[in-house]
Amino acid sequence: MNAAEDDTAQRITKLEELAAHQARTIDELSNELASQWVVVDQLQKKLERLIDRFTSLEQASLEAPAATTPPHY
Repeated sequence: MNAAEDDTAQRITKLEELAAHQARTIDELSNELASQWVVVDQLQKKLERLIDRFTSLEQASLEAPAATTPPHY
């Protein structure tokens, strides 16, 4: 093998290593993104429950009887 072929083989090996590293990084990022979507979905559901609870409490407070002075005053 001459120097040009050896250089080409080294360059190809380096490119293959780089491609493998990038593929691993993409897989890791994909997995992290999937887990983040689970968290986002959970937070959205929790926020919806809190909004519903707040709305019901707000409506209940509007329907409460007016505060009047007790008869013994």
